[in-house]
Amino acid sequence: MALVEVRGVTKTFKKGEHEITPLKEVSLDVEKGDFVSLMGASGSGKSTLLNLIAGIDRPTAGQVFVYGEDITRLSRTKLAYWRAANAGYIFQTHNLIPVLTAWENVEMPLLLLPLSSAERRKRVGIVLEAVGLTDRAHHYPRQLSGGQEQRVGIARAIVANPTVVVADEPTGDLDGETTEQVLELLVRLNQELGTTLLMVTHDPHAAGIARRKLRLEKGKLIEPEPVLRAAIAAGGN
Repeated sequence: MALVEVRGVTKTFKKGEHEITPLKEVSLDVEKGDFVSLMGASGSGKSTLLNLIAGIDRPTAGQVFVYGEDITRLSRTKLAYWRAANAGYIFQTHNLIPVLTAWENVEMPLLLLPLSSAERRKRVGIVLEAVGLTDRAHHYPRQLSGGQEQRVGIARAIVANPTVVVADEPTGDLDGETTEQVLELLVRLNQELGTTLLMVTHDPHAAGIARRKLRLEKGKLIEPEPVLRAAIAAGGN
């Protein structure tokens, strides 16, 4: 059984009098410890698929299983608890709370879990060390560079030791050097900690660091042939 099983998922949105269907009967298996990148044109449903897997949204039809549990059947309250314990989300724009320090931002997801303050301190310390920000623990977002803010966001995403981490354009707002640092960190998390990662990106170079590369085209999921994979990794279309 795969860690994540997406089965015949369709997602439809209303836009005025029109219906938009970015995902149409999409199925996907993601194994534990895998690193999957997802590319596609704007509006192809990449972020929508991430949100469904992370339990942020629900499909119009179909099912999403994580560790065998159908999260599409959970109540709103149970889904909120499931997300806190099982899903980590890395945003493009960091989404840090400006009045909280790096430490406090990372600790936020743990406040929803039944953990002692000592256990929270331990976990926050470990992940801040993992992303190389121990010396910035008590700095506020305005005192951090863009790359440091993103690393705080990554630490926050992994602090609860989630089942799966999804990343939506994690390098979209970063310069070239900082992008490389963040990509290297994601690879290290996957290889050294066994973190299961799904990453949406428009950047072929970023997509190339993943073990498995997928594309969404017209609501359908496509796994490129080996020759095309090489072209994507090299920066081709």
